[in-house]
Amino acid sequence: MIRLLIADDEDLLRSALVALLGLEQDLTVVAEAATSTDAVRLAREHRPDIAVLDLEMPPTDGLRAAEEIRAALPTQIVLVTLHAPPAVLRRALAAGVRGFFPKTTSAAVLAGIIRDIAAGRRYVDPDIAASALTEDNCPLTDRELEVLRAARTGASVVEIAAAVHLAPGTVRNYLSAAMSKLGTPTRHAAAHHAWQQGRI
Repeated sequence: MIRLLIADDEDLLRSALVALLGLEQDLTVVAEAATSTDAVRLAREHRPDIAVLDLEMPPTDGLRAAEEIRAALPTQIVLVTLHAPPAVLRRALAAGVRGFFPKTTSAAVLAGIIRDIAAGRRYVDPDIAASALTEDNCPLTDRELEVLRAARTGASVVEIAAAVHLAPGTVRNYLSAAMSKLGTPTRHAAAHHAWQQGRI
C-alpha cells in the first residue's frame, strides 16, 4: 500500500483528488493539507511514502514545502501546478522532487505516476521538459534576484535592505533595475513574475 499526503489550497480540487486516488486499491491517503505549512507538519506526523503538493500553495509554496519535507524525511515528492514555469523544474529536481506535472493530468494517469515514483522512477511532464530545454537565460543578476526574493514577502525597502545587508538606496536601485528588465510596474509585481518563472 502506497501512503499519500495530498496538499492543495483549492478545497474542491484537493477533495476530488483524495476521493479519486482513494478508489485505487494500492493507494491510501493518510493526510490532506490546504497550506504549505500544514503539508510539512502533516508529513512529519504521518510520514507518507509520497507527498503530492500543489506548487502555488500559501503561505510559501509547494517547492519550499518539498525542500523542508525532503530535508527531514525519505518521503518522495510530486509537484502539481496549473502553470508550469520551466525554471521551476530545475529547482524542483535539484530539491529531490521525483514528479512534476500539470493539474490537467487525469487521476488515472496520476495514479500510474505515483506507482512509478514509488518504484523509484521519475516523471516529468513532456511539455514542461520541452519548455525547460528551450528557456531563455535569466536577465536578472544574482543581487537583483536576492532583493526580489526578499520583496516577495511584502517587506518594505528598509526591511529588504536589512534582510540582504545592503543600504536602502542600493536596494531601490536593484529593484528598479529588476522592474525595468521584467517590464513590471511595482517591486511586488516583479517579485511575483520572477517567482512564476522559477527564478526565486
